[in-house]
Amino acid sequence: MPTSHLSLSVPAHMKARYDEITTLINQYCSQKLNEEYAQLSKSATAMLSRKKPSPLMTGSAATWACGIIYAIGFVNFLQDKSSSPYVSATELASAFGIAQSTAGNKSKQIRDLLKMHQFDHRWTLPSRIADSPMAWMITFNGFIVDARQLDREIQEIAFKKGLIPYIYADQE
Repeated sequence: MPTSHLSLSVPAHMKARYDEITTLINQYCSQKLNEEYAQLSKSATAMLSRKKPSPLMTGSAATWACGIIYAIGFVNFLQDKSSSPYVSATELASAFGIAQSTAGNKSKQIRDLLKMHQFDHRWTLPSRIADSPMAWMITFNGFIVDARQLDREIQEIAFKKGLIPYIYADQE
């Protein structure tokens, strides 16, 4: 549900490059992470494929795959040892045969291009979104409040404005 707005559509001229990068993403996520990381990473790859011009056309597929996973991991605290799954930056970069600094720089480029940030509900793993307090904080009547505590009508407005990931009242 929270990621339903993330399209996997890719322009025809980018399909081969998208497939090349997402094959690497799928391989890594199936071995070390999970399907949620794979899905969000594929969505990010599709978004980058749709940019004009697409930045994916330069550089190696391995660098892009690693950078994309690193960027999604940044939002979801992948490199925090208390987080599960956990993967260090060194381990992630090494798996793709690139330097940790290269992986970090590519991740930063991707986060800037896609306007990603920590606690960004658009890029939070679906299994974590309901428990992510920052995904639900909005300003209402001059106060910062948890949108889950507001009336359904206000949640609908916040959802339409993209302020919250979904209408929480529908889950109860």
